[in-house]
Amino acid sequence: MSSPNLPTETREYHLTDSTGISALKITQVKVPPLKEDEVLVKIHAVSLQYRDLVITLGQYPLGVKPNVIPGSDCAGEVLNVGGSVKGFKPGDRVSSNFAPSFQFGDVETEEERDGGLGGLVDGVLTEYRAFPAHGLVHIPEHLSYEEASTLPCAAVTAYNCLHGPVPLKGGDTVLVLGTGGVSIFALQLAKAGGATVIATTSSEAKAAVLKKLGADHIIDYNTTPDWDKEVLKLTGGRGVDHVIEVGGAGTIMKSINSTRLSGWVHIIGFLASGGGDTSDILVKCLTKSLFLRGILVGSRTQFENMNRFISAVQLKPIVDKVFSFYEYPQALEYLSSQKHVGKIVIKVAKA
Repeated sequence: MSSPNLPTETREYHLTDSTGISALKITQVKVPPLKEDEVLVKIHAVSLQYRDLVITLGQYPLGVKPNVIPGSDCAGEVLNVGGSVKGFKPGDRVSSNFAPSFQFGDVETEEERDGGLGGLVDGVLTEYRAFPAHGLVHIPEHLSYEEASTLPCAAVTAYNCLHGPVPLKGGDTVLVLGTGGVSIFALQLAKAGGATVIATTSSEAKAAVLKKLGADHIIDYNTTPDWDKEVLKLTGGRGVDHVIEVGGAGTIMKSINSTRLSGWVHIIGFLASGGGDTSDILVKCLTKSLFLRGILVGSRTQFENMNRFISAVQLKPIVDKVFSFYEYPQALEYLSSQKHVGKIVIKVAKA
């Protein structure tokens, strides 16, 4: 299926060197011919991840393609489809899975592990991009492009945490750390699933947002540095069922302390500044019979399941701030400041 009005050129960012934000350059290139199994998408919005920042700074542990197009999360409109494509047509509103080749089940291949967009594979910070049809999903009808662009990484990661091997049950208790994208989505999804949520934060302003979103208990980790003890107090000494662990070495031991016997600590990131003494981690895990689970976002099937849930409960992502396409460097600086609550979005499409 084709049209004489299809775009022939696209603006896109490239990271010319992993030396920092100044290495980001905008270029204009030809839109390549569409393959039989591909879908051409006009990208309306791209949301930022902490991963985008560490890739730009040369600190990403899984490798980066030279001169990579950054960005992993987008939402857009289908403009054209290849001859063998089924299930998508021009005008459909779509998003790409974080790793298009990761279709279902567990991560089992290097391609599934390393196929995240914007790393070893070119990303989505471009006006027009062809995606393999098997890596796309339809987005919920009640969401704008800006809101839907926040789903592929942060929302799917949170969903994978709460609906993995032992799915969340009504009455469970979930601990979320901070107010970043994954933590906010985990709070929203957990509350929609009937859970009690304990959240940590660093300011009264952020606490007010957490309360508005339904957090049952909020702990300021600046005024309560031993927040793990407060979590145990709030749960009557039992601990929580699930921890959304985004801090890394700086928070992991407190997260383990906060978890019930045979509970789950879902390890996602390394946001906390400084390290921590993790020498007792094996003993703690053994004596508490804990499950530590590394999360690499999620599969296309999980994305589709999550979208049905989001549509059913009419969940609305929290977008903190929207930047223009040309303001991507400033958006990264804002992300680095950690002043945001929820997601930071780039508006890509001109119209």
